[in-house]
Amino acid sequence: MDSDHPVPRIWLLDEITGIDGWTETLKYQRDNSAFGDDTVVCTGSSWSDTGDVERDLLAGRAGSTSARRLRLLHPMRFRDVLVATRPEIPRPVSVGPWELQSEGARSAAIDLELFTGDLDLAWQAYLTSGGFPRAVAEHSRSGAVSDAFLNDLAAWLHRDVDRDAPMDSIPRLLAELHARSTAPLNRASTSADLSYPNRQSFDLRLNRLVRNFAAIWCHQINDDGIRISGAQSKLYLTDPLLSWLGHHLRAGMPVPDLTALTEAALAVHLAVAIDDHQPGRWVNGDTIGYARTGKGNEIDFGPVPIPTASGTARTTPLEAQMGHAPVAV
Repeated sequence: MDSDHPVPRIWLLDEITGIDGWTETLKYQRDNSAFGDDTVVCTGSSWSDTGDVERDLLAGRAGSTSARRLRLLHPMRFRDVLVATRPEIPRPVSVGPWELQSEGARSAAIDLELFTGDLDLAWQAYLTSGGFPRAVAEHSRSGAVSDAFLNDLAAWLHRDVDRDAPMDSIPRLLAELHARSTAPLNRASTSADLSYPNRQSFDLRLNRLVRNFAAIWCHQINDDGIRISGAQSKLYLTDPLLSWLGHHLRAGMPVPDLTALTEAALAVHLAVAIDDHQPGRWVNGDTIGYARTGKGNEIDFGPVPIPTASGTARTTPLEAQMGHAPVAV
């Protein structure tokens, strides 16, 4: 190899977000060494608050493209699970989240009317297995997710969210958050019910769940899609399997409610779709939001602005009604 023209290398740095100050170190190496001529891929399971990705890594160091400079690898969505486990079932045509009341969406629903029963069973299976690839494979083979993988998930969150507490703290925390996910979260009462020493201790764990992409906030928004300051927010777990950890790993924890699981899954699917259209909104906490009507009634997912090819549109409001399929309102 010609020493004057070395072959560029590809670096994969896994779980880098577990290192304090990692973005500043990478910035220095990119600016002051041959490392800056190589392709560098950094992965991690959390969005650490000890680094500044935008300041240290994006400005002038992330190539010339403006698309997807940061990539979030979420668990498989329902459509992906359907492709992998039930390929014989036709999949609905993709429509934008601002088009859910359009003629195109109506046509897509009519085309699948004969497969409603199959899709319903597939959806229930998804709400049981979630979208982690290993969980999907295990559930597809044997009808259940292994205790080994459930314990792996609990261990990951225990390390990153509640490492100083007993191991059963994570199943208890997730079960309680799931049970309260369909209403704005009262942090004071939830903290007391879980026996945390104070509200600040509980808030710290919630923030760690969000930074680890295990949960997502759904803030109250106004008619313009802007967060209402001081209002209580909903909190959704980002994969159905996380809601099952309490029931499977700690005796006495209730079976998750399928309606609540459906609402959470809709929240995450909608948030992913919005982030796909305008990358960065997930990590900024600016995707979904709930709204209130003039009479005080709650709409689970209010309209938020989203860029489209023809200009800014607003997502279709959605309500996950108890005992019914999700509908647009």
